[in-house]
Amino acid sequence: MEKIYYQNIDETLYYEKLPNGLSVYLLPKKGFRKFYATFTTKYGSIDNTFIPIGKKEYTTVPDGIAHFLEHKMFEGEDGDAFDKFSQYAANSNAFTSFNRTAYLFSCTSHFSENLNLLLDFVQEPYFTDENVEKEKNIIAQEINMYNDNPEWRLYFGTIENMFKENGVRVDIAGTEESIYKITKDMLYKCYHSFYHPENMLLFVVGDFAIDDTIALIRSNQNQKTFKPYENVKKKSIFESNKVDKKATVMKMDVSTPKVAIGIKNDQSKLQGKELMKYEMALEIIFDYLFSKSSNNYQQLLDEELINNTFSYELSIEYSFGFAVISSDTNKPEALIERIKAILLNVDNLMIPEAEFTRIKNKLLGASIRALNFPEAIANAFTRFKFNDMNMFDAIKEYELITLEDIKKVLPFFAEQAITTNVIMPK
Repeated sequence: MEKIYYQNIDETLYYEKLPNGLSVYLLPKKGFRKFYATFTTKYGSIDNTFIPIGKKEYTTVPDGIAHFLEHKMFEGEDGDAFDKFSQYAANSNAFTSFNRTAYLFSCTSHFSENLNLLLDFVQEPYFTDENVEKEKNIIAQEINMYNDNPEWRLYFGTIENMFKENGVRVDIAGTEESIYKITKDMLYKCYHSFYHPENMLLFVVGDFAIDDTIALIRSNQNQKTFKPYENVKKKSIFESNKVDKKATVMKMDVSTPKVAIGIKNDQSKLQGKELMKYEMALEIIFDYLFSKSSNNYQQLLDEELINNTFSYELSIEYSFGFAVISSDTNKPEALIERIKAILLNVDNLMIPEAEFTRIKNKLLGASIRALNFPEAIANAFTRFKFNDMNMFDAIKEYELITLEDIKKVLPFFAEQAITTNVIMPK
């Protein structure tokens, strides 16, 4: 087992790659009352076209199948995994994103039992024609619930405006039409293609005994047999930053209009430190432009163009990337014009050196504080690792980033990359 010490943050990370290919990362945190573990596969909602294990041709499966698979994993032949975690006083959950699926638990006791349970239920799929059919109605209700949610429609409608072909434009849960096409055999095909230990990462954080924990994980995995790993080819779609639709308007049951402005990225082949530096530079710019301490935010608030619902989000990943700025507003057209004016005037993007240093230190401090939260550590570490980055190196990169790095990402703010989505009251 490899021991990696990060002197600048006084953290020690333990790593071992098991014979079956599983990457295991253990982060002991003395004094933490909570144990937290995530078991994640590099497989998400956009991975619908791939060459399955043992095949030579690409196949395309229905939208929403990764999310459907996540739901079904909790149902085993001998009962429901949620119930078993409850017996050991643990909170368990899972989530599917565009490019990964994670299973997790947190607990303050019965750590060993819960860790074994996490490894077992994720590695023991149990799909039948009957339980797959039953799940379709449950997920259809979930899809309809989100379709009636204005915030969800605003967000995904904006992403849909940006992308023409990339799977990120489709809701992670799929559509009612797509999920009713899913079969038991399709689920097994996706499971065996993407849930091999070689394609997965286990991250554990808490006040546990290192030797005992790695021994437990080794013992659990040694009792299971896996076929040799075949690297599954996924079809990634890379688009330019030209949006598919410049503007959309829809009507829903809302009392105040909702506005979202999306910005599409075209630097989607970046990985590793290049991606890390690119993302950090954009984070600094967005903080400068729109954080609550910014001049723009205060002016927009004073002019009653935004209210306390105002927010922005940056999502930069392999094969896609975007930013979404949104707010409730009684002046949707005026807000859109103002945001565009801010984004497309290069003078607005020139950060004074003193401000740059302040924001850099602020974001660096936030990264260090996040190390006190097990959930944040585990989820961020896995996301970074799947993009060939190391979360603990990010802190060093914040210290090294310069104003020249900021200037290199300014092409992100382009006219053709911007779309708007408005929800008006019925």
